[in-house]
Amino acid sequence: MSRQKMKGFLQGLSDNEASRVLRVLLAGDPDLLSKAYDIALEVAGDVDADRIMDDVYYELESLDVDTMSGRSGRTSYGYVDPADASWEMFEEALNPFIQEMKTSQQRALPAAAKAYCIGIIRGLRRYGEDSISEFSDWVTDAPDEYIDIVVEEWKKGNPPSEDVDEVTDIVKGWRS
Repeated sequence: MSRQKMKGFLQGLSDNEASRVLRVLLAGDPDLLSKAYDIALEVAGDVDADRIMDDVYYELESLDVDTMSGRSGRTSYGYVDPADASWEMFEEALNPFIQEMKTSQQRALPAAAKAYCIGIIRGLRRYGEDSISEFSDWVTDAPDEYIDIVVEEWKKGNPPSEDVDEVTDIVKGWRS
């Protein structure tokens, strides 16, 4: 079989099939294990704070009042205040980004965790300053409050003191 056909076949594998192929290859060749580990570190550590900022902003900007209205009011469990529903939605939209930051810390990828932290806080700031959505009127204080929450969560991973100083300076610069 030609090299091009083999490459085409491999590219057509599902994620599950490709994962199985990789596991078999790595189990049979220790040299490949080291090489795969180096590549995985590079891929997992390649976090772009600007992309995270944009993703956070657009995720928050996609929140809408109609969904909030559907989640508030009388329920079978009682009454949900619209303000509570809006804050809950805001938190739910932000949580996946915070989890990715924590995952980077757990994987001992401090640069990636810092990039997530900076990207998240920049996205929050951008949302707080630029959003003109009707939903943002319900969570006017949330971006600023969550900046502090994100930084505190990031600090739990014991980042280097120079990184803490850098992130703290970024936040202080916006608030002065």
